[in-house]
Amino acid sequence: MVNKQAKKIQDITQLILVFAILIVVNVIAQYFYKQFDLTGDKRFTLTNATETLIENQEDLIFVRVLLDGDFPAGFKRLQTSTREMLQKFRAVNPNFEYEFSDPLEGSLDEVNAIKTEMAKDGIVPVNLTVKDGDEISQKLIYPFAIFNIGQRNVVVNLLEQQSAELSDEQVLNNSISLLEYKFADAIQKLNLTEKPNILFTEGNGELKDQQLASLTTSLKSFYNTGRLDLDSIYRIEKELDLLVVAAPKEKISLKNQFKIDQYIMNGGKVIWLIEKLEVSLDSISVQRFHVPKLIETDLDDMFFRYGIRIQPNLILDLECSRIPQVIGQQGGKVQTELFYWYYHPLIASNSNHPMVKNIDRVNMFFPSSIDTVKTKFDLKREVILKSSNYSRYQMYPMRLNFEILKYAPEPDKFDKGAQNVAVLVEGKFESFFKNRVDADSEATLKKLGSTFKDISIETKQLFVSDADFTKNLYDVNSSRISRIGYNRWEKQEYPGNADFILNAIEYMLDQNGVLESRAKEVKLRLLDKVKTKNEKLKWQLINLGLPLLVLLIFGFAFNFWRRRKYALKKAD
Repeated sequence: MVNKQAKKIQDITQLILVFAILIVVNVIAQYFYKQFDLTGDKRFTLTNATETLIENQEDLIFVRVLLDGDFPAGFKRLQTSTREMLQKFRAVNPNFEYEFSDPLEGSLDEVNAIKTEMAKDGIVPVNLTVKDGDEISQKLIYPFAIFNIGQRNVVVNLLEQQSAELSDEQVLNNSISLLEYKFADAIQKLNLTEKPNILFTEGNGELKDQQLASLTTSLKSFYNTGRLDLDSIYRIEKELDLLVVAAPKEKISLKNQFKIDQYIMNGGKVIWLIEKLEVSLDSISVQRFHVPKLIETDLDDMFFRYGIRIQPNLILDLECSRIPQVIGQQGGKVQTELFYWYYHPLIASNSNHPMVKNIDRVNMFFPSSIDTVKTKFDLKREVILKSSNYSRYQMYPMRLNFEILKYAPEPDKFDKGAQNVAVLVEGKFESFFKNRVDADSEATLKKLGSTFKDISIETKQLFVSDADFTKNLYDVNSSRISRIGYNRWEKQEYPGNADFILNAIEYMLDQNGVLESRAKEVKLRLLDKVKTKNEKLKWQLINLGLPLLVLLIFGFAFNFWRRRKYALKKAD
């Protein structure tokens, strides 16, 4: 009797000890977060640049995620992934605090006030369609996270923009893939003590302020922007972080080329948006045919020294946007229809470069092809964007008209393959003016407090054979501007236009390498919907029945073993 009582006390003690250990482990787990990434694409591992950024974070960052509540499976995955990403950040550095909230909780007046306040910061809801059986309902959600350091804040849109080319699953997958980059980028911007300086050249027929208004508005929160007339300065100062040359239509003098060249030699970064031919739809419409004008900027020789040649041609691509054409009249009104216009290609990125990874198509207008040429120094050249495989080109001079729209395209004639339209060049550049600077020029430079450099330090330049993709529409009467990438004829927006130019600027200025996390890819493994429907019962039985069967077998086996054990004890 005593042995039985002692055994009972021992069993109870062991049970209490097990529960105590579980409680302690759970308490410790609240303070320590550890994950083992066994996935092939390392989706749960932070990049080195992100981890370094987080480790060096000294100020407390508070993150408010407006994604609390019950959602369909896809958005539940985004919600869970957001929480897991923030847990990873907190595991690296405890200076991260976060909470999930639902901005639509509260009385009607409170909710309306919150909506109005959030709209001021560009936080607008997404109208989500929720299907429950045969019932379909609409639900507003706010897929945003707000990062705060003190009084400074950065709003992060967790959901990538939807596209006709991508399914909802792919959009959500891209959104999850970009969480690390978006969060790291927000932290980097919050920590900026001084805004980088970006200047757009003027004085040579470049894009006007009104045409760049949408771009500069997007930049002004985190960058200082302005215009630079090269004729008004002696040299480009090192304090300039990025120079953008956007569609010059006139010759750039050797004197001004020298200023840009020496800026590059001292580590300056340049984005060249260069159009080789002056052409527009209006110019084609007013004449039976139109011969584009060659734009003489006198930059070709300098580009050649930097390892680039922009050809005097126009690319035609079967993957393109549409323009309207008059097809007749009805009831005294002109009837129009949209036709595919091969000179306005839709450039889909196939590159893994962080500048263009996971962005939507870029709608370009009359771009030219870019060749790379061998240089004395081993420069790294990377094609960032190129047309589709169904492309060809017309060399200057050419005659343009709308006659090609009357006939169905012949794919066999679009046989020149993909054409480069954006090329990134990185490394040490040789000066275009090497062995061309005389003693008087050297003396002048010395008076200005600088010396001629014939080899640059490590730097980078981006060459794009179109500038119009960065433009916004501008209404003179109302002074209203459109978003970058808005196609007035198709009445739709191509978000890839804005993403490309903004990512390009960010890459050129990124000192911490945070943009590399954009290149991370989370592979989307979609279910075979037909197979899952046909085999629904089978997998339900396996998922529900098999665990129960294993449990029953274990129970019978344990009971059999227990009976046999005590039977042997009684026999003894």
